[in-house]
Amino acid sequence: MLARGFAAAVPAPGLTARRCSRRPSTSSRTTTNERARRTRTNVFAPLVRPAPFVGELPLVDPEDLILLDGEIGPVLRPEAKDSDVAREAWYVRAILTADVYDVAIESPLELAPRLSDRVGAQIYLKREDLQPVFSFKIRGAYNKMKQLTEEERARGVITSSAGNHAQGVALSGQKLNCKAIIAMPVTTPAIKVEAVRRLGGTVELVGENYDATQAYAKERAAAEGLTYIPPFDDPYVIAGQGTVGVEVMRQLPSAEIIFVPIGGGGLAAGMVAYIKAIRPEIRVIGVEPAGANAMTLSLARGEIVKLSKVDGFADGVAVREPGRDCFEIIQTMIDGIITVKTDQIASAIKDVFGDTRSILEPAGAVAVAGAKAYCQAHGVTGKVIAVTSGANMNFDRLRVISEIADQGGKEEATLLSIIPEKNGEFKRFVETVGDINISEFKYRVQGADARVLYSIEVSDLKDVQNTMQRMEALGFKTVDLSNDATTQFHLRHMTGGQGRVENERLYKVEIPERAGALGNFLEFISPRWSISMTHYRNDGGRVGQVLFGVQVAEEEREVFEECLDGCGYKYDDMSSNIAFKTLFG
Repeated sequence: MLARGFAAAVPAPGLTARRCSRRPSTSSRTTTNERARRTRTNVFAPLVRPAPFVGELPLVDPEDLILLDGEIGPVLRPEAKDSDVAREAWYVRAILTADVYDVAIESPLELAPRLSDRVGAQIYLKREDLQPVFSFKIRGAYNKMKQLTEEERARGVITSSAGNHAQGVALSGQKLNCKAIIAMPVTTPAIKVEAVRRLGGTVELVGENYDATQAYAKERAAAEGLTYIPPFDDPYVIAGQGTVGVEVMRQLPSAEIIFVPIGGGGLAAGMVAYIKAIRPEIRVIGVEPAGANAMTLSLARGEIVKLSKVDGFADGVAVREPGRDCFEIIQTMIDGIITVKTDQIASAIKDVFGDTRSILEPAGAVAVAGAKAYCQAHGVTGKVIAVTSGANMNFDRLRVISEIADQGGKEEATLLSIIPEKNGEFKRFVETVGDINISEFKYRVQGADARVLYSIEVSDLKDVQNTMQRMEALGFKTVDLSNDATTQFHLRHMTGGQGRVENERLYKVEIPERAGALGNFLEFISPRWSISMTHYRNDGGRVGQVLFGVQVAEEEREVFEECLDGCGYKYDDMSSNIAFKTLFG
């Protein structure tokens, strides 16, 4: 296990430390000159990879560690070993000799002037979204496949991916005249399937989720003698991604902080391995979605963990467990990791569009969202780089992104007010809002009162606070729902009153985007339990979120949730949501 040999440590807040210790901060680590000397000495040393893990990984929830905007998460580091330096030297050599430019370009580094002015720092975008497959993934896939023997290429390769890695392997196979089989979940959007086929890949649609697809690909590789090309957890894949680090050091050697998106960790591992060997004073900070924070939780515990569920909004970085090779590098070398929320990612997409007129996919904007949050929280004013890692956007997703982008940029707030149902009260409500523009509202009478769910355009938090204070002064009870995901994705699109439904509970379930999936789900519920309300909308992802109300007596709740467990779909009980209780409860 990776945690072997760790000293005892004080656990991070809310987490259990196991045989782990907090390594000293960057300033107290090996000096720059000593690191450089040892690196030169070990440049030809063989790479010692982490031992294979045996057993079950610790299962954790994304909510087990919640960070504030721009807050650096805790990192439990192992004691330094001689093999660390040998590993670092191997990666520097592998990165410098990686041959990726047959298929990749040296992507430009561009200043984002509007975003820089808004944040107060000089933010540069490393435009990996401009690669031939619109993602950095081509670098690692090609570098790995370039290492194969002629015999291995003749037999062919296989991989499992629902997106950017799939296209990287397909194009690499075309360039190297190597048959490439791409296993993709059956829920993969058609646009991504067609992109892989257009690049010459042979697509196999297998499994409803990535775990099932990956298992199929590895089994077929073993059975047919194919080479499995990992999406991130392989030294040559990591080295290929590390060429991004070589480029940014040449393009902007005066950079102070570099923000890198993290999913499995291949890009971050490759970049930090090179940058810390060459310029250890430059800070490298990883960024993950708050709902897909496998690396954040793994670093906090000092061991690799597996998420019980993953928010798939930024599907390109939505992994349940980080790579083992990636984790070993990142754990010892990265300066920190932060998380960003869905609306912050959407806001970052809008920011990049404002400066470049290019549209990033959600995963491609994660580092930009992290750079914004960190710089604003810590008052950074220097030169900052954010890697825009991909632009394979499903057009259907733009609707949802445009709706929540202003929330993430703190340019819009969603409020819920309860006002008396009397003549003239609604007019008084509108007058109380004042000069602030109302971008959306829904009004519904419920007995002696009315509920008003509305969004207002704001310039800062004071606008929200002032509006709420004016409402409360008139006796209009008001709550801020700007950060409530259930409101943003579902309830703001629903109009209705309290149905006085007995024993009503609210659940949110993730259902694969394929024909018949909803019907299969309903078979588990009907006819024993009565559904009282539903809301669903396709956001262009591989899974859709269905919000539904159901009548379940308290004594039957355990049986009902066992039934939900049996359907195999991930779900959350949302019955205590304040917006639901106020609007529909």
